[in-house]
Amino acid sequence: MLSIRQLFLKHVAQTSESPLLLEVERAEGVYLFGMDGKRFIDLISGVSVSNVGHCHPRVIDAVNDQVSKYMHLMVYGEYVQYPQVRLAQRLAEILPRNLDNVYFVNSGSEAVEGALKLAKRYTGRSEIISFINAYHGSTHGALSVMGNEEFKRAFRPLLPDIKHIFFNSHPNLDRITSKTACVIVEPVQGEAGIISPLNGYLERLRERCSQTGTLLIFDEIQTGLGRTGRMFAFEKYQVTPDILLLAKAMGGGMPLGAFISSKEIMGSLSVDPPLGHITTFGGHPVSCAAALTSLEILIDQKLVEEVEQKAQIFVEKLSKHKAVKAIRYNGLFMAVEIGSFENIMKLMKVALGNGVILDWFLFCNTAFRIAPPLTISVDECNLAADLLLKSLDEI
Repeated sequence: MLSIRQLFLKHVAQTSESPLLLEVERAEGVYLFGMDGKRFIDLISGVSVSNVGHCHPRVIDAVNDQVSKYMHLMVYGEYVQYPQVRLAQRLAEILPRNLDNVYFVNSGSEAVEGALKLAKRYTGRSEIISFINAYHGSTHGALSVMGNEEFKRAFRPLLPDIKHIFFNSHPNLDRITSKTACVIVEPVQGEAGIISPLNGYLERLRERCSQTGTLLIFDEIQTGLGRTGRMFAFEKYQVTPDILLLAKAMGGGMPLGAFISSKEIMGSLSVDPPLGHITTFGGHPVSCAAALTSLEILIDQKLVEEVEQKAQIFVEKLSKHKAVKAIRYNGLFMAVEIGSFENIMKLMKVALGNGVILDWFLFCNTAFRIAPPLTISVDECNLAADLLLKSLDEI
């Protein structure tokens, strides 16, 4: 009889030739537990998903409560469903006034697709500008605005009228014109290796978009819901987008995404033609119930306010190691430079043996990622940092 690992490799479509193959029996808080009971500290949160930790009791209760009432009822937007309405209302309460209308989808990629369609529909323009080394997902539209040709060339032709500019380049902003429907940008670039905006860059970008009638889309799929030490990264820079994208941590471990804008802009998808964007499972009531509870946990437990303190533990400890060449970070969104992809692969293997789960970046092969659940305690931060130092010594 084939083992579960062999069945995984035989029947589950793979994304690479070398999956991690970690068999997980259960997860709780900041830990994953293997089939043999071995405990692993999760320092990547399923790639910025598990901000309130794995299997938070309040999220589990919310899911169970909603499942006992109803699950899928009808395609999105037709029935009044309490979890959707309450979540949309709660998001509107904590967002700027112009971000008061929420379209729920299933994932980050779908949020990107909806936002691109919305911008083209509202402006009547087709040109889209995104950034070198930006990552926005793998569906065709999202792939079109990805800023890395290596990941795209095998799937061309993609969407036309896409231009790419360099993040933090003020002169490049002149390429945004009255022909540009939208600019889509991560306020902090993730897969590029945690690149933060410099010298008022986002403020100048906002100004240029306003001058040209271009919609500004902030992709906060990784940075949203507390990751950078603010509920939304744009709050750090006091720059408000026209469209905001959320996913990953939004669902509290359940699949959920959203693109959020004003009622005026969003209304353009409902006419000429009606049903301009539709989804069957978007805003699934169980996912929305989990998301609402997850959001309240972030607020009630003041987890976002603790992010900077916890980040400093990793910075202070790891920066002293001779193998660490630099640390770029924005809250608990961190890139630790150790010089080569070979070193990254070695470290990931050694760290896993020491009970720590790490990850690398798609467009930065010299740094490893640290993005633990925001529920990680100070003691757990110290333990994780010490295990990383041990692992660095071993490579």
